[in-house]
Amino acid sequence: MKVLIIEDEKKVAGFIKRGLEEDDYQVSIAYNGEEGLKQALTGEYSLMILDVMIPKKDGLTVTKELREAGSTLPVLMLTARGTTEDIVSGLEAGADDYLPKPFAFAELLARVNALVRRSERDRGAEIFFADLRLDPVTHKVWRSGNEIELTAKEYGLLEYMVRNPNVPLSRSMLADNCWDYEFDRFTNIIDVYINYLRKKIDRDYPTKLIHTVRGQGYILRAE
Repeated sequence: MKVLIIEDEKKVAGFIKRGLEEDDYQVSIAYNGEEGLKQALTGEYSLMILDVMIPKKDGLTVTKELREAGSTLPVLMLTARGTTEDIVSGLEAGADDYLPKPFAFAELLARVNALVRRSERDRGAEIFFADLRLDPVTHKVWRSGNEIELTAKEYGLLEYMVRNPNVPLSRSMLADNCWDYEFDRFTNIIDVYINYLRKKIDRDYPTKLIHTVRGQGYILRAE
C-alpha cells in the first residue's frame, strides 16, 4: 500500500513516514498543497494524510479539488484545531477522517488501517434499501431513480445504515463504524450529519427512511 503525506512540518512528516514504513507501507511526502494535489491525482496511492495548514494550497482546498476531480482516494486530515466546526469543515470538504494534533502514532496507524480496509470493502456490488440505490465504487446514491449528491462522510454514514436496516444504531455505533475515532467531546457531529442526510434523502419524499429512536439513536426503516 502506498501512502501520500502532505505536511510542511518536516519532523512531523518524517515521524509519520518512519512509523508507516515499519508497518510495511510505502510512503511519499509533499511539503505543500500544490505539489501534494498533483501527486494525489496520479492515482498511485491507497491513502492520503494531510495537514490543514499547509502552504500554497491549504488542506481543505486540496481535498475539495481532489473530490471535484472525481478521486475517491481516502483522506485522513490532521490539524491542531479540533472544534466541532473545524471537524465538520474538514469532513464537508471531502475528508474521510480527522485527527487533531498532537496524536499518538498508534491512533494514527489504527485509523490508516481502518480507512484502507474500508476502501477495499467499498469495491463491491450495488446495495439497495426501499427505493434507495447505492454504488459503493463511485459513492453515488439514487432515490426513486433520482441521483442525490452526498459528501464522502454523508455517503459513508448512509451506506452503514443501509447495510444495517431496521436495527437501532446508537451514536457510538455510528461513530465507531463511520469515523474511526472517539467522539466523547463531539457527539453532536452525529446529529449534524443525520440532519444533513434527512434533508437530502427524506425531505422531498413522502416515505421517510431515517428515524430517531428515543434513548437509543437512529434507525433506517421504510414507513
